[in-house]
Amino acid sequence: MDLSLERPDDILFVRRVSEHAITVVDRDLTGSFLLTPRQAVENWPVTDAGMLDASHVDALLALEPELVVLGTGSRQVFPAAAFMAGFLRKGVGIEVMDNAAAARTYDLLAGEGRHVVAAFILPEA
Repeated sequence: MDLSLERPDDILFVRRVSEHAITVVDRDLTGSFLLTPRQAVENWPVTDAGMLDASHVDALLALEPELVVLGTGSRQVFPAAAFMAGFLRKGVGIEVMDNAAAARTYDLLAGEGRHVVAAFILPEA
């Protein structure tokens, strides 16, 4: 049986994850960013999960997600409760994981046509 990977041409997907860069389609991004199936928002001003607070929620909610996948770097780090609560108050799910797991989860959900937003935290170079 032949297996082949088919990706819709009209969505952005993560191809590769390393400690200091994430490749979206064929472009390496080296700073933190937000990703939806239709757009990448570069220069997200977060370099550490400890920086996240309630003030960062609006930027993610503006992208109208049904679910947010937060990649916190090379390891899973939970942000402050105030940040997490901002999504729960609006009825938007949020999952926290390392960047590699977040990329796999985002790709799966985006491929299913879900309104997912992935927020990837990359350390400053």
